[in-house]
Amino acid sequence: MKIAIGNDHAGTEYKFEVIKLLEARGITVKNYGTNENSSVDYPDFVHPVAKDVDTNTADFGILICGSGNGVAMTANKYSNVRAGLCWTKEITELTRQHNNANVLCVPARYTSIPQVLAMVETFLDTNFEGGRHQNRINKIAI
Repeated sequence: MKIAIGNDHAGTEYKFEVIKLLEARGITVKNYGTNENSSVDYPDFVHPVAKDVDTNTADFGILICGSGNGVAMTANKYSNVRAGLCWTKEITELTRQHNNANVLCVPARYTSIPQVLAMVETFLDTNFEGGRHQNRINKIAI
């Protein structure tokens, strides 16, 4: 499995912890995020992640910024990306089961690192339920 990860300055510490978790699970990680805490523009780090997911170069993406909103809005501009903003394990599970999300968006300023690690594990371990949910996903594209 290959996961693309990106972050802005609010998510640098979180990203490093997520990468450790992913690598411990034997997952290949492509790091597109900043490695610094200096202010940066989140779209610069979202576009490469979303492009990898959109073109199936990566199986999933993980994006981290302060609120999670900016990265989710940017990633969802790509036609094959379904980026879900999650802040609990339960929401993460539902975004995979019902929305077949392929990008997890995390609000670093409103979650703890242990919460995010649990969310990442839930994201990876939860399958899409299909059925009636697939019909709804088919209606998303414009």
